Amino acid sequence: MADDKRLSGRVSRRKFVVTSGAAVGVAGLAGCSGGSGGSEESEGEGDSGGSSDDTPMETETPSSSGDSGSSGGMDSSGPSMLTAEGSSTVYPISNTGSSYWNSNAPPSDGEYWGSSNESSVPGWDQLTSGESSAEGMLLADYFAGLYGFEPTEQRSSPPFPTSIGLSHSGTGCKAVTDGLVDIGNSSGPITAELGLSESEANERYVDHVVGRDGQPVFVSQNVYDAGVQELTGDEVRGIYQGEINNWSEVGGPDQEIYVVGRAEGSGTDTSFRLNMLGGADAPMQVDTRKGQNQQVQTVLQQNDGAIGYMALAFQASGIQPVAINFEGTVYKPSPDAANTIFDSDYPLNRDLHMYTTITDETPQGTDMREAAFLNMFLTDFGQQLFVEGVEYIPLPTKDIESEFEKLPDQNPAF
Repeated sequence: MADDKRLSGRVSRRKFVVTSGAAVGVAGLAGCSGGSGGSEESEGEGDSGGSSDDTPMETETPSSSGDSGSSGGMDSSGPSMLTAEGSSTVYPISNTGSSYWNSNAPPSDGEYWGSSNESSVPGWDQLTSGESSAEGMLLADYFAGLYGFEPTEQRSSPPFPTSIGLSHSGTGCKAVTDGLVDIGNSSGPITAELGLSESEANERYVDHVVGRDGQPVFVSQNVYDAGVQELTGDEVRGIYQGEINNWSEVGGPDQEIYVVGRAEGSGTDTSFRLNMLGGADAPMQVDTRKGQNQQVQTVLQQNDGAIGYMALAFQASGIQPVAINFEGTVYKPSPDAANTIFDSDYPLNRDLHMYTTITDETPQGTDMREAAFLNMFLTDFGQQLFVEGVEYIPLPTKDIESEFEKLPDQNPAF
């Protein structure tokens, strides 16, 4: 397959916009919920990473025409349902894509797929150029067809349905390891989530990165208004390790700091500890832990003097992201700053993962159903709607190209 066919939807550089409260409606279910970190109050949390007792929430999908599971095989009725579970930070990306896929919208739609007299979807010109054109094809028919699946030519009836479970990173990584789902969604690296070495992970999984999260540090509005608009990395570490307890110690009001953390076992907590505190199991002192990003957002809004970390998609009224000075470089939450939290070298910038497993049946680590679904996220269409559209950071072109190399070669059925 020629490179121009595989990369027909590669991503162009675009402006990144920090989300407003309206975006939270799209990502409202996100939060990478994890287990409680002990006796702290924790509303709506799941078990710690890797627990098999979590009961994920799933999107409604058309009934599968084959057996569900991770085999990717075909039976007399057709291919099996593709399933994914895990990080609720990744959930808005994965679930939005799944909803589009299952709708299998026609090319005349113009809003969700294709082009009409009024509008066209992002990246449509790229999708309809080249030998494997999406012209005249329904959404899932096109992406599945690139990997050999026959089109149904029926709206709401994709070549195979998809179902996305909502739990947290550790659970998703464990579920894909155990063969319970096809794709494990995680906002932290699987090495940290499951305690694996890099070589072990490389032998057992393929890490498909679909976007990035800047993971800012937020403070309550009153703290921001009192002058705490920038912290050093050492100050953030000091706050989260119990060495700094009053905002006056960092140039703010004489007020005790209310420290909010994510639940242990969540990918957001794992990434924060790795990138800020130096290790996935680094000690941390917090006043409360919350299982979801949305819950952290609410605590910050309702408590003066609070600080918390959460996914980029959850900025809202009553809280503010602060700039962070890491060894002389100040990373600001504005996309137009010289150094921003959107930059790949921002120390808290993290990849958003969709893991597949290497098995005897799929020695390359990704079967054709998984490849078809993942390919959709790697086009300009997918990056703009499913990544940037839910306020995460799209991948640069060179990374898109690297991610395409992880997928099996296409074998168009049209």
